Amino acid sequence: MSKNRANMFPEIQDIINQLNPEVISNDRKETLQPLVEFIQTKIDKIEAIQINFICTHNSRRSHLSQIWAQVVAAYYEIPNVYCYSGGTEETALFPKVVETLSSQGFNIFKIAEGNNPIYAIKYGVNAMPIIGFSKKYDSPFNPSSEFAAVMTCSQADDGCPFIPGAKKRIPITFEDPKVSDNTPEQARVYAERSLQIATEMFYVFSKVSK
Repeated sequence: MSKNRANMFPEIQDIINQLNPEVISNDRKETLQPLVEFIQTKIDKIEAIQINFICTHNSRRSHLSQIWAQVVAAYYEIPNVYCYSGGTEETALFPKVVETLSSQGFNIFKIAEGNNPIYAIKYGVNAMPIIGFSKKYDSPFNPSSEFAAVMTCSQADDGCPFIPGAKKRIPITFEDPKVSDNTPEQARVYAERSLQIATEMFYVFSKVSK
């Protein structure tokens, strides 16, 4: 077991070990391929791999994508991967996302209160925390150039015909788990969406060579 994997929390390690990319359809793999190619190009050039996952509110899908991409990059020991997220507007990280990730093994603690709380999200004892809060895609917190803009919802993809500074724009849309809010299915739907995103990010990083 490698050093990075050993430092992951056991629950997260177990989830990653059980991910099955074979469930991803060929059509979906074609959708994911441009992200594979972006990452591989950056590795080949020994450049930082910056990925900004963008959705409308930066509250659900974009955060799940950012977090799982960062975790899987660490799992595969791919260096210089920096994952971000943003929205076409600023809202707040939806509490059910925090609850879902906590139930899947992440250690999450709030470092700032308010209408748009800021969270530190840890996936391992010695891992750098991922900072989670809602922000616009062009926030100063995010990269301003040489990044891949991954559009995780069709509304953001349609509403943002141009992302300044993006080296590549890649639509990889997911169904919004929000459809289950205020229903008995909410916990299941959020968990399934998180694992779908984890599986697809696992597939993407499994296809690149260091």
